Amino acid sequence: MITVLVADDHAFVRDSLVELFTASGDLTVVAECEDGAQVLDVARRTRPDVVLLDLAMPRVTGLQAARELLADRPESRVVVLTGSLTPALVREAREIGVVGYLLKGDDPGALPGHVRTVAAGGTAWSDAAASATTGDGGRGR
Repeated sequence: MITVLVADDHAFVRDSLVELFTASGDLTVVAECEDGAQVLDVARRTRPDVVLLDLAMPRVTGLQAARELLADRPESRVVVLTGSLTPALVREAREIGVVGYLLKGDDPGALPGHVRTVAAGGTAWSDAAASATTGDGGRGR
């Protein structure tokens, strides 16, 4: 079973992700956070395989939470799930060690597969996020 921590300030999004992951059969949400300030403490206690973070949260943003978490637990597998996409945000996420950047507008059915890939040591970058910093879809051409 792959364990996931979900951090998003919208209860509807958190509930939808819990439902999606539960239906997958091999993913389970071990904790939910409604703001970035909770992430480090909750991740220390629950030790999830994957941390899924929204960027726009009250008190502490997703990238600030990711930075603190990865400084404390560099082995953490952090994925951003957001509606915000700018080259600067994607670049900052990469620089701090985030292993995935997915958009809330992407196919939700693909999300469990992305979480599995990240838990297995891979990365999960939406095409739009990959092209936001490379201009070529992340293929390096």
